[in-house]
Amino acid sequence: MDEVVVNLSRLQFAATALYHFLFVPLTLGLSFMMAIMESTYVMTGREIWRKMTLFWGTLFGINFAMGVATGIVMEFQFGMNWSYYSHYVGDVFGAPLAIEGLMAFFLEATFIGLFFFGWDRLSKVGHLVVTWLVALGANFSALWILIANGWMQYPVGATFNPDTMRMEVTDFMAVLFNPVAQAKFVHTVSAGYVTGAVFVFGISALFLLKGKHVELARRSMVVAASFGLASALSVVVLGDESGYVATEHQKMKIAAMEAMYHTEPAPAGLSLVAFPIGNGEVFEIKIPWVLGLITTRSFDTELPGIDELVEHAETRIENGLLAYEAVAALEENRQDEDARAVISETWPDLGYALLLKRYRVDIENATPEEISMAAADTVPAVWPLFWTFRLMVGIGFFFIAFFALSFWKASRGTLETHRWFLWGAVAAMPLPWLAAEAGWIIAEFGRQPWAIEGVLPTFYAASGLTVLDLSLSLTFYVTVYTILAIIMVILMVKAIQAGPKDYVALLNGEPDAMETPAPKSDIPQSPEGYGDDEPSGKPAPAE
Repeated sequence: MDEVVVNLSRLQFAATALYHFLFVPLTLGLSFMMAIMESTYVMTGREIWRKMTLFWGTLFGINFAMGVATGIVMEFQFGMNWSYYSHYVGDVFGAPLAIEGLMAFFLEATFIGLFFFGWDRLSKVGHLVVTWLVALGANFSALWILIANGWMQYPVGATFNPDTMRMEVTDFMAVLFNPVAQAKFVHTVSAGYVTGAVFVFGISALFLLKGKHVELARRSMVVAASFGLASALSVVVLGDESGYVATEHQKMKIAAMEAMYHTEPAPAGLSLVAFPIGNGEVFEIKIPWVLGLITTRSFDTELPGIDELVEHAETRIENGLLAYEAVAALEENRQDEDARAVISETWPDLGYALLLKRYRVDIENATPEEISMAAADTVPAVWPLFWTFRLMVGIGFFFIAFFALSFWKASRGTLETHRWFLWGAVAAMPLPWLAAEAGWIIAEFGRQPWAIEGVLPTFYAASGLTVLDLSLSLTFYVTVYTILAIIMVILMVKAIQAGPKDYVALLNGEPDAMETPAPKSDIPQSPEGYGDDEPSGKPAPAE
């Protein structure tokens, strides 16, 4: 396969995925915050919480529509750009995606209509159920997609079928409860919750800075501070679990993320910074023991370095050649039981043998030098992974500190006492997206050279398209997606500038009850006043 074609195919899928993932985290985060706000409305009957649910729900709806528009194309790319991938593992990979469409997406898409148009047609409790189903649908959608993606990282519950020459499901429950998929799911959705909390907190801070919609902004910030703190702590804890699982099943990714070329005595230290200094040596500043404790949960388990893992890959390539030769023999004689016996023992290494296809067609005649080059290809780009991982982790710890401070200030009723803090909240709004995109780069870039870890090399999975085909489609997708992103920003800005509106009343031709400002005594300032709609009995301070 032409390397330019493969790289353009990868770039096109990466571009569409990264654009799509601009919308996914906010959908996950806003959906649950809307449900929390409406639950408070149903329990208290206070109109301000309905007002908040409608306002943030409007922004959720804009984001959801753009997420759907950008996500559909990704499904088609598996057939268009990665046809051999679809042929080889479609029996496994297609099942979670089909369930996502039939169960999660239709659940979410159906009830989102009821969320917007059911306020005056459903009871309070009935509409609350609808809102929670929208939130659950969004999270179920993420679950099934990440089950599919987790299988790409750690392909369990499937084997190579020598009769069909494809990977096929043998244990769907193993696919479903794949430890990598489960760790990725909880880590990813928690990051989405942080994104939603930062978005709500930042927009609310902007309202307070401008002196607009103060009642809504204060209460929204309290919800965002508590929800954000719990989510930020979850991201770090669950990210630690993802690292532990990756150590079990993706050792090369962990070694590359740490720029660890040589196996260290247990427990390994965590590199804060590192730079190559030539001859395979690295200058680094380490915290002793931390990496070993995080990734192995022990003091005496070694983490293999890149050099040792490359040597292990050479052994797997040699073993995979036995499987490749047996497959060739079985194609000539379907009754060859000896070949079937060899395949049953060696097929897990067949993908390693396919790495040699980059260097020659008749891989059964590969030289030791070619085997060494193929083994070296199992190392992803080290330094992009190293620094991207540290960017993601740094942002994660920043948000723990940010939301801890926010929660403390909320408990004391002093969220708006310092303008520098409000401006900081506004400035921090892009950071969760930066961390989320960095996380996907680590997950996908760190898996290279594999489309399916250890099973199917990326260059072997691509379709036989031309450079012109891919150049034109890549240009088209990037242009359209950029336009969609600009449209979303414009719509979001207009909705934020318009402020809270009773869209149900407006659609029915009724006056907008939300235009009537609340009395100042209904906007509490004391710590105990946050979340109350009733006057506190104390004189309200001047605004």
